[in-house]
Amino acid sequence: MPLKKANFAEEEIPIFDEAIVYKRGGYWQFRMWLLKENKYVRKSLRTRNRNTAIEKGKDAYLEIYGNIKAGKTYFSLTTKDGVGLYVKHREKDLETGIIVAGRLSTIKTHLDHWLNFIKKDSKLKELARTDCEDYFYKRVKSNKQIPVSQSTIKNEQSTINAMMKYLFRYNETYIDSFDFKKLPRIDTNDEALRRSSFLPNEIGLIEAAIHRYAEEAKKNLDDDVNLKKYITCYYFLIAMLSGLRTGEQRQLKWSDITWSEHRRKKDEISLIRLNIRAETSKTRKSRALIVRDKGYLDDLRTVLWKKQGLPVAKNNIFSADGTNVISERVILYHFDKILKLADIKNTDKRDLVPYSFRHYFITQKIMSGLSYRQISDMCGTSATQIERTYYHINEDILLTNAMADYKLSDDGIIVTSSK
Repeated sequence: MPLKKANFAEEEIPIFDEAIVYKRGGYWQFRMWLLKENKYVRKSLRTRNRNTAIEKGKDAYLEIYGNIKAGKTYFSLTTKDGVGLYVKHREKDLETGIIVAGRLSTIKTHLDHWLNFIKKDSKLKELARTDCEDYFYKRVKSNKQIPVSQSTIKNEQSTINAMMKYLFRYNETYIDSFDFKKLPRIDTNDEALRRSSFLPNEIGLIEAAIHRYAEEAKKNLDDDVNLKKYITCYYFLIAMLSGLRTGEQRQLKWSDITWSEHRRKKDEISLIRLNIRAETSKTRKSRALIVRDKGYLDDLRTVLWKKQGLPVAKNNIFSADGTNVISERVILYHFDKILKLADIKNTDKRDLVPYSFRHYFITQKIMSGLSYRQISDMCGTSATQIERTYYHINEDILLTNAMADYKLSDDGIIVTSSK
């Protein structure tokens, strides 16, 4: 499209048919009209020299014109805008039950990490497939205090590329995914999982450390930081007893808890029924489990109801105000502090996270002799997954298998031996 302007000032020079370079404040500028987008492209050429400005103007024109012929648009949303569009798209999935609230929260967390890496004001249409080659390296280096596992970063990369495919489909990007650097294969059933699980002798140390940590916080629960610290301690104690997934536990409400009338007088352990709602479950299936509570929920209920007023069934359990759940960042911060207080060894070489309580819970149920079906009913996962993932990680099981033996009696009957 020819320029609308026919007469030009001395310091306005037409470039081809649709653009000009012009001087403002001592520096030369470039301007081009985009018919399809109904906007002007304006950019500084960063030169005071007339001839240099003309050459730079021609280069800018040819680059933009080439992109237009290739079907590309010039003006672009920022990466922050793109994340916002994708999150709104997934919020609709939450409303229709395709995903659960915990999954949406995870997606937001993954994309926040990506924005920190790629920068929030980067243009979507300027992104190249190679821009995230160092994503793994940068994520690992930026989390020295709280180590991030390879599996976590792999999940983040999957979320990022899912967003890119969505944005590409709506012409907001020129690429449909990033070429992330290929990571080493993760050992999912043996050593890697063993490293991310607690040892039997560590659980007692951690539980004792949690109680000391909670008592320290309880000295001043009027302080918001101490109150959240106290709540987080009970979050860990309940995680030890229930083996719930992180998302399931964080979304528990007081209405999901039923206190049983049965109580063992010897050790004063009460039975409590936990109802996991379908909308908070990863599998989107509701389930119930009964756990032996050591009075932890009673203690927490007493403190919170004094702070929040009369009991409200719909209130979130792990929340300072009954509404806003304690953030994952706060949970991870206090988790790290408690492990140090408990003097847990080699934490820098192990992928210990709050989810490790679930790993420990499942392995202990296997050791106690429960069937895979019983454990799967409690934990909301398949019996096959339980067997494939957890059976081989416990040293005691391996030793039991190694020591199993049999012999034939004189009358041909098989007699087992545990020597």
